[in-house]
Amino acid sequence: MTPFLAAAEASGLTAYIPLIFVFILATFIGLDVIRNVSRLLHTPLMSLTNAISAVVIVGAILVAGPPVSDEHPLWITILGLVAIAAASVNIVSGFLITNRMLKMFKSRKPEEKS
Repeated sequence: MTPFLAAAEASGLTAYIPLIFVFILATFIGLDVIRNVSRLLHTPLMSLTNAISAVVIVGAILVAGPPVSDEHPLWITILGLVAIAAASVNIVSGFLITNRMLKMFKSRKPEEKS
């Protein structure tokens, strides 16, 4: 057994190792997918990201909420609060960026010359 797994087993984290692995893998795959998106698809992608972040906030509120049992460690609540903060920043910045990009495509009224 590796020292990492021995330390995780001693602290009771063995149930969370697959979840942490999936989270890290999803993070790297998500970053790679986002980097390869063309600029023309940026606004639709931002609206999709806002929708996903809204679902993340609902899940994070459930995680950060009151403990259901005595086995609910404090660090899970802290991670839930961090997820709420990160998803909120993502939603707000997504709306701001989308609004700014849509303003670029609005037609400007020509000024009247006197």
